[in-house]
Amino acid sequence: MSCWQTVQDYAFRSLGFGERLLPRDDFTICQQVTLIGSGMIWNVYFGVMALALGFFMATLIALGKASPNRWLRKPSEWFIFIFRGSPLFIQFFFGYFLFLNLKSVHPFFDPFTAAWLGALIVLFLNTSAYSAEIFYGALQSIPKGDTEAADAYGMTGWPRFRRIVWPTMLRLAWPAYTNEAIFLFHATALVFFSGFPAWQQRGDALYYANYFADKTFNPFVPYPILAGYFILLTLVVISVFGLINARLNRHLPRQTRSKLRLRPNLIR
Repeated sequence: MSCWQTVQDYAFRSLGFGERLLPRDDFTICQQVTLIGSGMIWNVYFGVMALALGFFMATLIALGKASPNRWLRKPSEWFIFIFRGSPLFIQFFFGYFLFLNLKSVHPFFDPFTAAWLGALIVLFLNTSAYSAEIFYGALQSIPKGDTEAADAYGMTGWPRFRRIVWPTMLRLAWPAYTNEAIFLFHATALVFFSGFPAWQQRGDALYYANYFADKTFNPFVPYPILAGYFILLTLVVISVFGLINARLNRHLPRQTRSKLRLRPNLIR
C-alpha cells in the first residue's frame, strides 16, 4: 500500500470516514503519521471550541469579580478558585461521573458522557476560570486616565465598556492569554486519560499514538510524531494570536507595543 493510499484510507478515520479497521502489523511511518494526524482533528476541536466559548465566559466572570455587587463578585471568585485550585485531570474525573449519574436520571444527558461534549464542557469551564483571572488582572491594570477621559466625554455603560474598557483589557491581557491558549491545546491530550470514552475508536491523537506504542513496543516513534504535531499546532496558535495582538496594539508606537512571549506552564 502506497503512502498516498494510506492517507486516503486513514486521514479522516477519527471522524468515522475511510477504513474502519486499524492496521494490525507491519506498521509504517506513514500509517503512524496519518492516524495520529487524524486524531489531532479532535484535539483541535476541543481546543478551538473550549477557547471560543471560554473567551466570552471568562469576560463575564472577570467583570463579575470586579463588580462591587457582592452577589456577582462572590460566585465569580469561587468559580475561579475551584477550577484553578483543582487539577484538570480530577475535573475530568468528577465531570464524567456527574454526567454518568445524570444520564441515569434522564436520557437527555446521554451525549454528555461522550468525549466530544462532556470533555469539552470540562475544558471550557477550566479555561474560563484561568482566562477570567487573566482578564480580571487586566481590568485592574487599566490606566485611570482612560476611564476618566471616557467619563469626561460622557461615555457610560455599554458604550464606555465597548470602546474603552474592553479593548484596553484585551490589549493588556493578550500576551498572558496567548500562553493560556497554548496550554489549553496541550491539555486536550488529557482527554485520553479521562473517563470519557472514545466512541468506535474515534479517539484523539494520543489514542492513536498509544495504540502504536502498545502494538510495536516502541514508544520512541509515535510519541515524537505526536509531539511534532503539537509543536506545529503551537506555532499556528502563536502566529494567529500574534496577528491579533498586532491588531490590538496598532494605535501604539512600535517601540511601546507589547510582544508575545512564550511561557509554558510546567505544572498546573
